[in-house]
Amino acid sequence: MGYPVTYYCPHCGTLVELERDGYLADKAVTPYPLEGWEYVAPTAPFEGDDADGVRFVCGESEGVDWDPHDGVRGSDAGGEEPYREPDPEGTGCGEPFYLSFVRYDEGREIDPRAESELVEIDPDPRPSGPRGPGGPEGPDGGGDGSDGGFW
Repeated sequence: MGYPVTYYCPHCGTLVELERDGYLADKAVTPYPLEGWEYVAPTAPFEGDDADGVRFVCGESEGVDWDPHDGVRGSDAGGEEPYREPDPEGTGCGEPFYLSFVRYDEGREIDPRAESELVEIDPDPRPSGPRGPGGPEGPDGGGDGSDGGFW
C-alpha cells in the first residue's frame, strides 16, 4: 500500500507529491546529486534496493503530482500568501533536484559527504609572529629596559 509524500523543490519551493511505500528511508532533498548515489526517474522502480534516490525535474517529471495542494504555500516555501492561483504557464522552475535515500554498507550508514583532505597550514618551522623590539636601553646599557634594581 502506498502513501502520498510531498517534497519541496530546493530551487523554487514547488511541491511534488510522490507515492511511497509505508517505510521511508529518506536522507535529503538537494539541488545536486550526492556523489556515488544512483538516481532514477519517479516512474521507475525505486523502493527497496532498486535505486539510491529519485531525480526530479521541477514541474516536468512524469508520474508525480506537481503542486498537489493547488497553490497553498507557507512562508518557508518562498511565498507569503496563503493561497495563490496555479500558474497558467505551468508549475515549477524546470531545474533538476534529487531525493536521496539512506544507504548502508555492511550495516553502517554511508556518509554522503566526500572525505576531506587534511591540510597543514604554514608548515614553516619559523615563528609565526613578527619579532618585536627588545625595548629601550636601560641605565646600565642593557637592552631589556631594567637597571637590575627595585626602582
